[in-house]
Amino acid sequence: MSRQSEFQKVELIDTVQFGRVLVIDGVFMTSERDEHLYHEMIVHPAMVTHPNPQSVLVIGGGDGGTAREVLRHPTVQTCTMVEIDALVVEACKLHLPSLGAWDDPRLQLRIEDGIQFVRETDARFDIVILDGTDPQGPAEGLFNESFYRNVHRVLRSGGIFALQSEGPFFFPEVFRAIQVSLAKVFAQVAPYFGSVPLYSAGPWSWTWASDRQDLTPSTLPATSEKRAVEIEKVTRYWNREIQKAAFALPSELRKV
Repeated sequence: MSRQSEFQKVELIDTVQFGRVLVIDGVFMTSERDEHLYHEMIVHPAMVTHPNPQSVLVIGGGDGGTAREVLRHPTVQTCTMVEIDALVVEACKLHLPSLGAWDDPRLQLRIEDGIQFVRETDARFDIVILDGTDPQGPAEGLFNESFYRNVHRVLRSGGIFALQSEGPFFFPEVFRAIQVSLAKVFAQVAPYFGSVPLYSAGPWSWTWASDRQDLTPSTLPATSEKRAVEIEKVTRYWNREIQKAAFALPSELRKV
């Protein structure tokens, strides 16, 4: 499948090593074979460090994998997913159906601009997850201090923000700029790392941010332990030990 939307070129291709792959503007986004490595890591570190996440906002994530992982948590009452491009959702529903949880009644899909949504909405959320593409094209405005301040605005007190923050070894300037911008808005900012083979970028990074001083992202609150144990029964990569290790900062990046 190959179609041009109002915003970008959306393709689904079949490969030998990765199975079916979503490609946007010529860049690999996610694949059947390794999508769990990305989606479990962008979601669960934030979800399990929050003691009781009930309302979650996903910005982007049109393939459905991030919302799927959010909805594994039984405390979640609503997961609002704001995706700018309806074609991405339609294509993934049809060609990558295993990624999403589209029939879950807790999922509220909105086809609109996530930047405008966080600037204007009156809704408040326990967790916000930014699952955007690289900082270019329609996603360019998702990676700056102004957007992060609007995310902070829609978070409830004690809320947590999580986002993908690029490959720090191939894109160190982008990685550093994200950390610096987040630190101007949130009291705690902690990048963490894992492998996503599809991206061929060495370690990939995500970042956890919050104003809560009583939370440590590598340590779960006692109220989350039982929920984390249940989540581990269905995840393929993430677990509590992986989470603790993922927040270890490589020496080179400490200097950055």
